[in-house]
Amino acid sequence: MLSFFKKYKLFFLGLFIFSAIVISLFYTALKPKKNLPIYNPSDVNPELVDSTVQYISKYHTISDFKFTNQNGKIITQKDYEGKIYVADFFFTTCQSICPKMTANMVDVQKSILNNPKVMLLSHTVMPDVDSVSVLKKYAVEKGVIDDKWNLVTGDKKDIYSMARKSYLAVKLGKPDELYDMVHTENFVLVDSKRRVRGFYDGTNPDEVKKLIEDIQWLTVNE
Repeated sequence: MLSFFKKYKLFFLGLFIFSAIVISLFYTALKPKKNLPIYNPSDVNPELVDSTVQYISKYHTISDFKFTNQNGKIITQKDYEGKIYVADFFFTTCQSICPKMTANMVDVQKSILNNPKVMLLSHTVMPDVDSVSVLKKYAVEKGVIDDKWNLVTGDKKDIYSMARKSYLAVKLGKPDELYDMVHTENFVLVDSKRRVRGFYDGTNPDEVKKLIEDIQWLTVNE
């Protein structure tokens, strides 16, 4: 028996390699391909979406905007044109989820430093407190890199509109206070066509890791 295997060892070796290749090809063909959904207002928890857009089930995109960043520069959609970006909502005096979110966004920033296709955008939900100078101080303390990450302030009505009509990511605050907002832990992934592609818990390291992986996937597959 041993002599038989020795005689035909090249045949069996070739058969083994061929089988391995065939199995690998079948596995690749049958393995589900990664794909990121495109989110519309009707796909999201209604608590996070303005009632005027909750019915929209397709073709939702991020609206044009105009805010002021930590350096006093006007930031608009043009600054993010053709970019993949991550958006979130915070305020500088928040002591609950914001510190974790900011620390995790710093990790996202590190992961995209050498990727010119990707940026970050953080909106304060307390623009009456978070002035340009306050945002600048916060940015310096947290290690924000100006070319990659804008912290923006502006008219509260405009921020409210973006939060609930575009990014679909912020809850209502006090019913008796117009445009009152309670930000969530959501990091929102937006593709280069201004479409929402994912929501991630910005306080959860595993979710942030998934976000980074999805950014990389979008970078290659868009």
